[in-house]
Amino acid sequence: MALIDRFFERAVKRGELTIIYPNGRKRSFGKPDPDLPPVTLKFADRKIFAEIVRDPSLGAAETYMEGRLTVEQGDIRDALMLVQANNRWEDYNGSLDPNLPRRVWNGIIHRLDRYNMARQSKKNVAHHYDLSDRLYDLFLDADRQYSCAYWTDPDGETLEQAQLDKKAHIAAKLALEPGMRVLDIGCGWGGMALYLHEKFGVDVCGITLSEEQVKVARRRAEQAGVDGHVRFELIDYRELEGQFDRIVSVGMFEHVGPPQYRTFFRKCHELLTPEGVMLVHTIGRMGGPGVTDDFTAKYIFPGGYIPAMSEMISANEGNRLMVTDIEVLRKHYAYTLREWYKRTVAAKDAIVEMYDERFYRMWLYYLAGSETSFLHGGLVNFQVQYARSRDTLPITRDYMLEVERKLAASPDSGAHASIKVEG
Repeated sequence: MALIDRFFERAVKRGELTIIYPNGRKRSFGKPDPDLPPVTLKFADRKIFAEIVRDPSLGAAETYMEGRLTVEQGDIRDALMLVQANNRWEDYNGSLDPNLPRRVWNGIIHRLDRYNMARQSKKNVAHHYDLSDRLYDLFLDADRQYSCAYWTDPDGETLEQAQLDKKAHIAAKLALEPGMRVLDIGCGWGGMALYLHEKFGVDVCGITLSEEQVKVARRRAEQAGVDGHVRFELIDYRELEGQFDRIVSVGMFEHVGPPQYRTFFRKCHELLTPEGVMLVHTIGRMGGPGVTDDFTAKYIFPGGYIPAMSEMISANEGNRLMVTDIEVLRKHYAYTLREWYKRTVAAKDAIVEMYDERFYRMWLYYLAGSETSFLHGGLVNFQVQYARSRDTLPITRDYMLEVERKLAASPDSGAHASIKVEG
């Protein structure tokens, strides 16, 4: 037990973590902190020690999923928050990194996984997005936006309002006009495409590799009576033909994979008209390139990878697609995940009935771990705007604020003709 004791002595300084060992022995680490609720973990067997020390993220996740590691005081969110708060990205100490042999092996595996060719992309997407529709209904907002919301009042507004504000925030950066043709790459269940048509009178083509998503999106467009203006296709972006005035991509770039980044930007340049504009909204990592943690790669997003800003920018160099605006959303996804976690906990019985206890614990760990990574770790969200011509957009960002204010003033209005870019 000396090894695991040393691990927690190094990993926990703030907040109080108590470990109950298999033989009944208890030991506490750290010091009480008003911002971090005390947590007690119970280990069912000695194998857990080696699994956590070898790879803290995967070891803790799998033993929690299997019920061998239980949270006796607090919950898994409290536990992950306490540990991650002691290893903040700004104050990196390396205490949660896998050991050296594991890091070398992980690097090899993740470089292979990230070579995300078309034949593998559909399988990777299906692993996550083709889960039961009912699961997503239980924890997402009514429009089923499965991406970072935009919070102007994290403690006072609802998830539904924050997701509506997200769509407005993105739409304002697209400089849309009625009649434009818009491509939505990674359209999800169709919420963004339907919103853009409603607010701006644009024609939208949404594409996805998820069979479940495209079925729902098509049904929504038909029910809204706009399927003549908003259509959805099951197709890889690399196979798409034609040209569009605008491209929007929300939460899809994480699935492209670094070896395909140049392909992605070349294809988007090809798909844009000479006056075209694109907005890419993606999870991003602060600092330089890295690797996907083992838990996420194995259980949540196989083939997924979070880009560094340097990777997004360098992959577009030489492509003659201008970067015209960059915004970094720091804590917005943490607030979003906090709400998803609360709703998942409230829906425990329904989720266990759909799947089982192991899946429920896996989903909790995924949401809680992601929240802590945005609150204390190295994850943020990037919104990067691109244009083919330097003359397409106004020379200041004022137009974004103007359109966003108009959208906020009439959130339920379909009067798209009045929402336009000036200047």
